Amino acid sequence: QVQLVESGGGPVQAGGSLRLTCVGSRSLAPMYVMGWYRQAPGKQREFVADITSGGTEDYKDSVKGRFTISMDSAKNTVYLQMNSLKPEDTAVYYCTGRNKESDYWGQGTQVTVSS
Repeated sequence: QVQLVESGGGPVQAGGSLRLTCVGSRSLAPMYVMGWYRQAPGKQREFVADITSGGTEDYKDSVKGRFTISMDSAKNTVYLQMNSLKPEDTAVYYCTGRNKESDYWGQGTQVTVSS
């Protein structure tokens, strides 16, 4: 079992930046992939970005060039740097990880982008 805890969300104006942080309760080294999903009010949870254990990154088309995912294995931490934020980025952002046993999810952190 591993617990994931997100932080770094909050209110921001359009065009601004936030960095989300996800800290694991133990080493993330066994994870095949770490990622971020988001869920806006009244919508389904959707993929935002992920990074494999080999360092390969993938992004939702609408965030490419604005968001960057990274991982610091020594700190058991995954980041999501979000720049040029838009009102449509408003959502609860969830950190997730997958290993051979299961998928793990954090509790989420709210990001609210005002125009």
